[in-house]
Amino acid sequence: MKILFTLATLVASGVVFTTAAVAQIKVDPAIKPYVSVSGVSGNLNSIGSDTLNNLMTLWAEGFRAIYPNVNIQIEGKGSSTAPVALIEGTAQLGPMSRAMKGSEIDAFEKKYGYKPLEIKVSIDALAVYVHKDSPLKSLSLQQVDSIFSSTNRMGGKPINTWGEVGLVGEFANRPISLFGRNSASGTYGFYKDVALGGGDYGTRVKEQPGSSAVVQGVASDIYAMGYSGIGYKTSGVNAIALASKPGGKAYEPNPENCLSGDYPLARFLYIYVNKDPKKPMDKLTKEFLSFVLSKAGQEVVAKDGYFPMPAALCEEVKAGL
Repeated sequence: MKILFTLATLVASGVVFTTAAVAQIKVDPAIKPYVSVSGVSGNLNSIGSDTLNNLMTLWAEGFRAIYPNVNIQIEGKGSSTAPVALIEGTAQLGPMSRAMKGSEIDAFEKKYGYKPLEIKVSIDALAVYVHKDSPLKSLSLQQVDSIFSSTNRMGGKPINTWGEVGLVGEFANRPISLFGRNSASGTYGFYKDVALGGGDYGTRVKEQPGSSAVVQGVASDIYAMGYSGIGYKTSGVNAIALASKPGGKAYEPNPENCLSGDYPLARFLYIYVNKDPKKPMDKLTKEFLSFVLSKAGQEVVAKDGYFPMPAALCEEVKAGL
């Protein structure tokens, strides 16, 4: 919902996404290159999202290539650890794969007297994965809910076997082995809110501590299904197409469908920081975030399998640093 609103705003302001460019996951050529400055050194700590762990590492490597006197420590144990780290002052960067909850913002504001600064850094398709040899190509969100939840808030009936989603032969009577994230994960929360209609997970979902563990679990079992960020896709799994409604057209989790809003599990990835609105951001943090939002930073996004943001959005976000 949130990504659609923002993209609609961008389209209204004249931003155009071409099918050819988007399909190849190319960086918007209008994104400005990063320009280095003098006097950047020190330590940065990042605590938060596991989904963003690879991206944060690659960004850190690129940034340190420009500023060798910078040291960046990255810890990715889940999005829910980011607000706590920012409140306690143990990290300057709080990467999250979901937007902060109202309660988390309130806790931060209670201590500092202002809200944390939200910075959009990438677009992600939260993918539903099956084994590379599985014949399943698509599902509706109602079916996804019926498979993963115990509450079936999307209006369907419980689904336990592959036959119940239309597979035949050796698959027909086989139970669907399910992999998901743990409750510390922003991906867990986003999937619960959007794919499960805010309902509860079923007891059959095997909770994993990291995004890659979900994909590895699915890749090792032809009868498995799981959810994880598109940046964790491997040759051992397929990311299936999803339809918003039963009987509706299913859309693949690609850049074009995320930008258009047709893929129902598109989302932004974020970095939150502690910035007093009455004071300038500290130089080290600002330069790191400027690098992330530059051409080089968004090339890292494409390299890691996520979807770069349009130039207009990068400039909009940079203006708020």
